[in-house]
Amino acid sequence: MGSSADALRRMAGKVVIVTGAARGQGAAEVERFAAEGATVIGTDVLDGDGVVAHDVTSEQRWREIVDDIVDEHGRIDVLVNNAGIHASAPVARMPIVDFRRVVDVNLIGPLLGIQAVVPHMPRGGSIINVSSLNGVGGMANTSAYTASKFALRGLTKAAALDLGPQGIRVNAILPGVIRTPMVAYVVDEREAQLAAGLAMRRIGEPMDIAAAAVFLASDDSAWITGIDLTVDGGLSAQVPRLI
Repeated sequence: MGSSADALRRMAGKVVIVTGAARGQGAAEVERFAAEGATVIGTDVLDGDGVVAHDVTSEQRWREIVDDIVDEHGRIDVLVNNAGIHASAPVARMPIVDFRRVVDVNLIGPLLGIQAVVPHMPRGGSIINVSSLNGVGGMANTSAYTASKFALRGLTKAAALDLGPQGIRVNAILPGVIRTPMVAYVVDEREAQLAAGLAMRRIGEPMDIAAAAVFLASDDSAWITGIDLTVDGGLSAQVPRLI
């Protein structure tokens, strides 16, 4: 029987994989899951403290990592597909090699992750795909990123239907403007302006997304699957100002 302290930690005893864990949202997710009692394996193509080297576009590397985890822990309970990249260019001049790379990381990577972990979720589990507000609306110069995040939402819903009978839930998180290295150049220059346009009057922090991930991974969301959980400080609640 677990201790009373463990009973207060929603992820006690769970085995969790977080991709893109070297910095930003992924690093925050690793920290929060660990604080909630989980055994967390963070992976990334970038170097990081305690992070397992991982190109999410490699089927072979997925298989190696998952096999190592299962050999040590016996199963996987949660997968957070957080890894993502961006390429900026007008659609008419977007290099196809960049477009494909973004889709490979942001969409094919999560698909490979799902395929790798599902056979090792015998008691059911939770898969969380980190999409974006760019998954419901576009912005100029973001064709690759936006297309990949729209598609990731579609993958989430189809996977939820396929895997629900096995007790595996699949949900998406749609972050708004979060203080991460990917958008640091925008936030650093325009933080006050961006925050003023949000209902909560502040930029999102990586821990805001980590908290949402823990909720979707925990038994608190046991009857939730196939949803888009928007975490954006109220940005999407507004009608855009045109005048």
